[in-house]
Amino acid sequence: EDPEWSLATVPHLTELCLQNIVHNFEKNPILDSLLPEHQRKVLDRLSTGLPLAVTANLISDEDYWKRCCAERWQFCDISNYGDSWKQMFFERHLENILKRFIPNTTDPNQVLDLIPICKDYVRKLEVDQFLPPLKVDQKEERDDLSDTGSDFQLSEASVHHYDLGVLITALPHLEELHLTYGVKDCGMNFEWNLFNFTYQDCRNLAVALKKCHNLKVFKLTRSKVDDEKTRLLVRNLLDHPCLVELNLSHNLIRDKGARAVGKLINHSKLEILDLCNNQIHHLGAQALAQALAENSTLTSLNLRLNCVEDKGGEAIGRALLTNTTLKSIHLGSNNLSEPTATLFSQVLAQNATLTSINFSCNHLGLDGGKQLLDGLADNKALTEFDLRLAEVGQQTEYLIHQIVWANRDAARLGSLQQPPATLL
Repeated sequence: EDPEWSLATVPHLTELCLQNIVHNFEKNPILDSLLPEHQRKVLDRLSTGLPLAVTANLISDEDYWKRCCAERWQFCDISNYGDSWKQMFFERHLENILKRFIPNTTDPNQVLDLIPICKDYVRKLEVDQFLPPLKVDQKEERDDLSDTGSDFQLSEASVHHYDLGVLITALPHLEELHLTYGVKDCGMNFEWNLFNFTYQDCRNLAVALKKCHNLKVFKLTRSKVDDEKTRLLVRNLLDHPCLVELNLSHNLIRDKGARAVGKLINHSKLEILDLCNNQIHHLGAQALAQALAENSTLTSLNLRLNCVEDKGGEAIGRALLTNTTLKSIHLGSNNLSEPTATLFSQVLAQNATLTSINFSCNHLGLDGGKQLLDGLADNKALTEFDLRLAEVGQQTEYLIHQIVWANRDAARLGSLQQPPATLL
C-alpha cells in the first residue's frame, strides 16, 4: 500500500473530463457546449501552439490571444490594434509572413491558406520589408556589373516582389496599408537592387488598391516612387470612396508626380497628404496650390524637405487666401525667403482656418519675420507656428510666439467652456 495515498487527492470526474478536452482539443475542439466556468478552465489551459485553423474562428476570448501574443513577441501594445489582442495577433502574424516571403522560393500557400482564417480580424497591415527573389548566379553577376547603372538595370528587369493583390483584395475590413519596399538589416550584403520598387510592383499594387474599397489610409514610403509610378498609383486612386490619408514621403517624386497628386486632391476625399522629402519644385507646388484653392476636404499638407522656393510658396499662399478647410501646413526646408513671408502675412490676416504653420529651416529674414508678425495682429486661429532656423530674429520670433500661445490658451479655454453634446 502507498502510505501517502489519500482520497482527497483523487481528481473529480469533471476535472478529468476537462483535462481530456484540453488534451484532444485539436482533433475535437469542444468549447461552446461547455458551461461558462468550464470554458474558462479549458481556455486557460489551451496551448498557444494550436493550429490557427482550429482556434481562429472558434476562440474569441481575449485572454487566450493575449497569451499567444506575449509568448511570441516581447513588446505588445494593443492600442495600435483597436485594443484587441486577437486583432494584434493576426495582423502581426500576417505581417511577419509577408516580410519573410521570397518570390519563387516561399510557398504562396503560406499566405493564401491564411486568408480565410484571418480575413475577419485584419484591419491594418504594416510591412516595412519586401524580399526580392533569390538569384542563383548572384555572385557572378555582381562581379560583372558596376555598383551603379548596370546593377540598377538588372534589378529593374528581374527583381519583382510579392504581389499583394490577391491578399489585400480578400481582406474585407482592411482600412490601413503601410508599405516600404526594401530590405532591413542587410548588413554587408547591401545591394541597390534590394531597394527597388519596380514598375511591375507598382502596377500590381495599383490594381489592388483600386479594389480595396474600404481603405482609408495608404502609406508608401522610402520606396523610390518616382513620377511615373506616382501617376500610375493616382490613376487607380481617383474617386476612391474611402481614402482619407495618403503618405508618399521619402520618395523621388518630382513636379510631374506632384501634378498627378494635385489632380487626386480634387478627385477623392483626401484629408491628410504627406509628400515630405521628395524632389518637388515650384511647378509641382503650383499644381498642388491650384488644387488646394478649389479643395474642400484636405486639412493637412506636409511638403517638408522639398524645394518649392518662393514661386511655389507664393502659389500656396494665394491658394490659402481662398481655401477654408486646410488646418495644418508644413513648408519646412523648402528654400523659402521674404516674398513667401510677405504673402503669408496676408494669409494670417485673412485665413481663419489655419491652426498650424511650419516655416522652419528657411530663409525668411528679419523683414519677412516682421511682416508675419504684422499679419498675426488680429489672428485668433493660429495655435502652432514653427519658425526655428527661419532667420526671422529672436525678438520677432518671441513676439510671434506670444500671440500664438495666447491663441492656444484661448482655444483651450473655449473647448472647456463648451457644453457637452446632448445625447439623442
